[in-house]
Amino acid sequence: MKWGPQRISGDEIRFRLWAPDPDVVHLEFSDDTALEMSRHDAGWFEIDAAVPVGTCYRFRVDNELAVPDPASRQQSGGVHAWSVVTDPDAYRWTSADWRGRPWEEAVILELHVGALGGFAGVAQQLEHWRSLGITAIELMPIGDFGGARNWGYDGVLPYAVAESYGTPDELKALVDQAHGLGMMIMLDVVYNHFGPDGNYLGAYAASFFDETANTPWGGAVAVLRGPVRRYFIDNALMWLDEYRFDGLRFDAVHAIGNVEFLDEMAAEIRAKMPDRQIHLVLENEHNDPDRLLPGQYDAQWNDDFHNVMHVLLTGEAEAYYAGFADDPTTMLARCLSQGFIYQGEDAGNGPRGKPSAHLEATSFVSFLQNHDQIGNRAMGERLLHLTDPARLRAAVALLLLCPQIPMLFMGDETGSHSPFLFFTDFNDELADAVRNGRRQEFAHFKAFSDPETRESIPDPNHPDTFMASAPQPGPDAAQWLSFYADLIALRHQHIVPRLKDARGIDAAILGDKAVSARWKMADGSTLVIALNLGESAVTFPSPDGVILFALGEAGEPASFAAWILI
Repeated sequence: MKWGPQRISGDEIRFRLWAPDPDVVHLEFSDDTALEMSRHDAGWFEIDAAVPVGTCYRFRVDNELAVPDPASRQQSGGVHAWSVVTDPDAYRWTSADWRGRPWEEAVILELHVGALGGFAGVAQQLEHWRSLGITAIELMPIGDFGGARNWGYDGVLPYAVAESYGTPDELKALVDQAHGLGMMIMLDVVYNHFGPDGNYLGAYAASFFDETANTPWGGAVAVLRGPVRRYFIDNALMWLDEYRFDGLRFDAVHAIGNVEFLDEMAAEIRAKMPDRQIHLVLENEHNDPDRLLPGQYDAQWNDDFHNVMHVLLTGEAEAYYAGFADDPTTMLARCLSQGFIYQGEDAGNGPRGKPSAHLEATSFVSFLQNHDQIGNRAMGERLLHLTDPARLRAAVALLLLCPQIPMLFMGDETGSHSPFLFFTDFNDELADAVRNGRRQEFAHFKAFSDPETRESIPDPNHPDTFMASAPQPGPDAAQWLSFYADLIALRHQHIVPRLKDARGIDAAILGDKAVSARWKMADGSTLVIALNLGESAVTFPSPDGVILFALGEAGEPASFAAWILI
């Protein structure tokens, strides 16, 4: 059986709920009508009712607890309130012939919909990003969550778009507009846990969760159970089919802990959408190359690239950066030539990863900043506050001209100094717990070891914390825009046409914080880059081919060069 309301014909809607624990479930409408649902095998309840689009409904469990539909497409009044009957076929698409773009053409910009003013606010910036050369935007999770402000990873109704962002049709209009501009649009989805405010599943379907496993955010989802597995796979299919997203980024799949589920989900998506270019990307701390083979997932977020680059740029070595502080130059060389840095070595808490040198370079999404790496800092600082601009420009050149798929974070392109802070909209005891927990999280950092200093960490629930996270152009916005535009144009002209099946050849250590690397490209040419983020001059390899880009004096600190050998 499928989750969520299904149109039978006309106004006839079939309502379903998987509720294996209670004896009785009623379907309630906002006009005080209540209908007892029929119990079917395996814990499903079902009933057909003739109701128009816009009808508000909910379920009452064992004549006591009223709950929203866990597969609601839209809410009215928040995640504790009424679900709304929608018509998924009502929107009239203007870009119906869109089939997507090849993965190797992706230059991704990650963004937070709420911080940019909702779906309508994001739509207003599409032409700006297209003119920069961005070919794909990636939305942080938009499933409905408690309150009006959230990163999205505290979602509890993953089928419903967040009310504070807009309606389902306004989201479709955003996707439609992006496609009309030739841009892909991807969505970050969370299938490893639910947020703490408004998750009622455990009240009537305790077996939705695996009582033997836990995640950092609470009980693990029991994807071995059929209804649970269908809940998430059907959600993925909904975003790709009903909303026509071009791809999905699956959050922290290592916390799901079931590769069979991942394989089944990828296979079903590929089978049901063979005529579209759908791109599936994992976040996976396990550095598992087996999921990145042809026909499965296109790529994985390469946290290794970010972590080692952050150490090289800032010198920070606390928390997870400690695993990249011992010989980061050698680690960067391995990352460029082979993809993953950790390929089975001890990462500080046991072995992590497997060999990845056999994978295409485009199997890795690289970034210097993203929501996690900025927002999980106590004060949400961007790299412009943590390193000097000259070295940052060299790092940006590496990001945009190496064969791994590049991803920017909103505001990067304008040299924004705005922080991206952790924000929520919880109340009462939960608000206190999140605020205090956030501050205690940084107690082991030297800068926040003093309790009074920790009080300076912004309150996640205060509206000002959210408002401060909207990216504002920096004082050198024009120069940064020009810099990014030039590099992205070079990528589209010289790298992208040669990118499919490109693989690393080797990399060399040139000196402290200085490396060179080579890749064999699709046309048989060789791409070479050289980078120096150190304090001393080094000798770059001789650029015998066509110079694509050079920054600074070759081999001097904060210098970069890229060239093609035909």
